[in-house]
Parts: sequence; C-alpha cells; structure tokens
Amino acid sequence: MKLTLLTALAAAAPLCAATEKPTYQHLPSLREQSALQEKWYAERRASIPGLLEKHGIDACQREYAEDTVFWSLTPAFSARRRTTMLFFAPSASDPSLATAHTFVDNTPRLWDEVRGVLARRDPARIAVNAHPEIAFASGLHAGELAAARRGLGDAWADRFVADDDAAMLAVEYVGTQEAARLPWYRRMQETAWAVITEGFSERVVAPGRTTARDVEWWMREQIQSLNYTTWFHPSVTIIKPDTPWGAAAVEKPEQEQEDEPIQHGDLLHVDFGLSALGMHTDTQHLAYVLAPGQTSHDDVPRGFRDGLRKGNRLQDMTRRHMVPGRTGNEILAAIRREMRDEGLEGKIYCHAVGDWGHSAGTLIGM
Repeated sequence: MKLTLLTALAAAAPLCAATEKPTYQHLPSLREQSALQEKWYAERRASIPGLLEKHGIDACQREYAEDTVFWSLTPAFSARRRTTMLFFAPSASDPSLATAHTFVDNTPRLWDEVRGVLARRDPARIAVNAHPEIAFASGLHAGELAAARRGLGDAWADRFVADDDAAMLAVEYVGTQEAARLPWYRRMQETAWAVITEGFSERVVAPGRTTARDVEWWMREQIQSLNYTTWFHPSVTIIKPDTPWGAAAVEKPEQEQEDEPIQHGDLLHVDFGLSALGMHTDTQHLAYVLAPGQTSHDDVPRGFRDGLRKGNRLQDMTRRHMVPGRTGNEILAAIRREMRDEGLEGKIYCHAVGDWGHSAGTLIGM
C-alpha cells in the first residue's frame, strides 16, 4: 500500500510528493539550545529603543504574570517573582543613558525604584500592554495594571497609553524575526514535513485498520521522541470519495469518527505544528490512499490532481504578491484580481508564524 502525499502548501511542488524526501532534524543539546536562544533574544531586544522611537513611545512596562510579549523578550521558563521590564527610547540629550531596566522585586520598594528611573527620564507616553482588542498588546493582567497605577501614583499612571500606536509597538516587536533564527526555523519545518511524510505512509497506516486518531497519536509520540513538542494536538481528517468538500467530519457522532478506519480511496488531511527553540510551525497537507495495484501518481483521481495544480498556482500568486510594505488587504486584492483573470476559484488564508503558532504579523484573507 502506498500513500501519495499531496503537498498543497509547497509552492512549485510536484503533483504528489516532494522530489527530495524531508528528513528529521535533531535539536542540539539543551545547553546549546539555551545559548542559541540567549543570543537571538539579545539581538532582538536591541531593536526595542528604535521601535519606541518609531512609534512615538517614551517608555514601556512589563509586569509579572508573563504577558504575551514576555515570551518574545526572554527564553526564560517564567518570570521570577514580579519581574518588571522598563524600556526607553534613546535620549536625544544624553545618548549614554540606559534604554533598558529590569526589576525583580515583590516588595513596595519596586515602585520607588521605578519612579526614580521615570523621574530621571521624564517620559511623556508610557506604553502598557492593555489594548482592548489586539492580543499581542493586551497581555498585562488587570490586577498588575491596577498595582502599577497604585504603586506609581496618578502622576505617572496618567501617562500610560494603550492606544493603537502603543499596540503596534508590541505587534511589530513580536512579529519581527531576526535573521539568525531562520536556519533553525527551516530545519523545524523540514522535521514537520518528515513527520507528516512518515505518518502518511504504509509504515504507519494500514487501510481498514488504522484510524485517524491512531495517526494523530503516532505523530504526538514521534515529535516527543525527537525532543520537540507542539502547540496543538495534530488533527487528521478522513475525506471519503462521496463526501462534499469541506464537510468531512460534519454530522458524524464523535465516537464514529474515532473508530472509523482509513480505507483505500480516502483523502487524508492533517493540520500539524511543531514547537522548539521558542518557535512554532503550522502545516496542512493532503494525502490520497492508493488502492491495491495502484503504484503511480497517475492513479490518483484526476480531480485531485487538477485541484492540486490549481492550489499550487494559487500559492505562486500568493508568494509573488507578498511584497514587504504591502498590507494584507492589498496583497489579497492583488491575488483576487489575478485569480479572476485566470478563472480560478479558491480561498486565501495566510497568517504569521514564529513566536506563536498564530503569531503577530500580516493577515492575508482569513
């Protein structure tokens, strides 16, 4: 039995399988991982003063309870006691002044120290992560915000801002990746492809016996054996030949879905992500289960092959129009125009990945 992988997310991919088989990329030792991450995060934090200047913010404050941006500031497991980080835009009058301060203190002395730093710098606008709608700029717990207001007093609390300009400071910081991380991100992505390739193969799937849940848990066990983890449980769906597209698991009791085995002629879909080194992947692939005696890509139903060809064409359009400086809506409009010209129907759904599986960055479609 063979499973033919339909790589619907690989631009310029052949109809069924990648020409080069993806291989597992093993992580370095925990000590080496820590050193890598410390270097990456130090490079990243160096960009904060410039971002503050760009977004018209004089200072920003992070509190204990690990708000969203905390995990993009440090590879630490958690904050220690109450950890307060205060960042400043560069001083025009005295460039030698420090632009970053960290306080680890649970006592009232914390606020005396913070007030002292603020008094020396006298910022007009202090960004706090309390935006009402943008997740990457709203991680400051309500209790911590109240504590900061009480501890610093009205004179400084009145300078707190959580408007759209302040929110974009957090969004841009979380969404911008330093180049040093990219080689390891590519290795993580290759590992994700390798897990899917093996999971959608005769080594794991026995038609008539193996269920979608069996494949999901095999994937979980496989990534754990490689010392990776995941940010969501893998989702494998069986799409039967007579199932309308998009309705694969609808109107079936959960237990029936659990027990239903994969059969020859089924189309399989997986949504799968890896986590390591403070980064996350997010991949969706399709596979077709060949019938006994079928051995080539030509044995895959013509409709699937045509659909994949159109999907790859749509990917090419998307990649070409993803130009730095364009908004997601501008990119989407350009793709839709080209789709209309070529008579293609489809949906566009692109989101950023990186520090989070659904990370800060440009959204295209949705």
